[in-house]
Amino acid sequence: MLNKEILRNVIADCREDVMNATIVPRNFTFQEEFNYVLTGVRRAGKSYLLYQRIRQLLSNGYGWEDILYISFEDERIAGVMSATDLNLLLEIHQERYGKRPILFLDELQDIVGWETFARRLADSKYRVYITGSNAKALSSEISTTLGGRYIEKMVYPYSFKEYLDAEGLPIKRDSLDSTASKAAISRKLQEYFLYGGLPEVRTVTAKKEYLTSIYQKIYLGDICARHKIDNPVALRILIKKLSETVTKPVSYNRLKNILSGIGIKIGTQTVINYLDYAKDACLLRPLDNWSARFVEKESNKKYYYIDNGILKLFYTENNGAMLENLVALSLLRKYGWDEENPKIWYDLADEKELDFYVPEDELAVQVCWALNNGVDFDTIRRERESLLAAAKRLKCKRCVIITFEESGEIEENGMKIEIVPLLKWLIEMEA
Repeated sequence: MLNKEILRNVIADCREDVMNATIVPRNFTFQEEFNYVLTGVRRAGKSYLLYQRIRQLLSNGYGWEDILYISFEDERIAGVMSATDLNLLLEIHQERYGKRPILFLDELQDIVGWETFARRLADSKYRVYITGSNAKALSSEISTTLGGRYIEKMVYPYSFKEYLDAEGLPIKRDSLDSTASKAAISRKLQEYFLYGGLPEVRTVTAKKEYLTSIYQKIYLGDICARHKIDNPVALRILIKKLSETVTKPVSYNRLKNILSGIGIKIGTQTVINYLDYAKDACLLRPLDNWSARFVEKESNKKYYYIDNGILKLFYTENNGAMLENLVALSLLRKYGWDEENPKIWYDLADEKELDFYVPEDELAVQVCWALNNGVDFDTIRRERESLLAAAKRLKCKRCVIITFEESGEIEENGMKIEIVPLLKWLIEMEA
């Protein structure tokens, strides 16, 4: 059993972390009567959301005698603490304060048997907040062991509005009317486009090196170590090659053949497993084809990276893929991602592909870097034809082409197509 004194020291240091942190408030609402599990990719800001919630409680009259926060990534307990040690947390708090705390358990999922402790806490009417980087481990337990006791929320990297808030440039009604204000926001959009929305990336000078270190932690820790990968080279190259397919569907067999073509022997089932592991680590988000049969839905997906900064690590120049990935993230953030009940699809039928389809809003979205600058006529025609064909077949009420900076409107065959620049689109997604 873990030494109580070590745990007391960890708890005290974690408390200092909460109080010393600079918090940029995010638009997350927690209801008093519920317990929560926050999932998301590493460094998306899950811990800071716990800090934000704790500071809210403290400002509302609670004291540290009412709150217990601990990070299980602390090196003094990481890999050492077991499920049988978890009850020591309650004992330590009870011995010092004689009260039942609200518990904030950060990165809990690596402790084998954590779900039994979490269930007992909920059944005993504790209020509990849990975070973790393994979405599958947490989600599967919420739907089985913890069913009905916890609400799961996905934490994405900053939206563009949150990024601007953190930079001290909040969007106001007239923000885009002033030349100076619009120019400042446009500069931040370029940063956000290239380096993504992981909260800490905006504060570091060596952004690429920082993003590389985060990716290595995801790749080596959340995937290779957690799943005991015996062919890490194949996994690394698979993830890199997958980045080259962001704008188009890809099958498991196609990925297997790509790897085989460069001398890496790997089976289709292993490819499927590796993709699942990357998805569980919240690195990737797949979308299915609305018009495909069931088998094709499962085997031909489009994959998007959880952050543009991570995707950029694999690219030198591919602005179109970066733009489509960022649009995908804006849709996922607004509508949510549920593998069992998807809200966002792509559509491919009769060799015409629609980038995104949102049934609940009857929305068809196509992404094109530019319509009038540097793109050949055939590409423009193909994008418009695919959008109109899908919109007519799917009975969409709104058709949008998102570009990086162009705007306008097209009337064609009795249908209106809005041309929306990325900046306007990102602001609209959070309206």
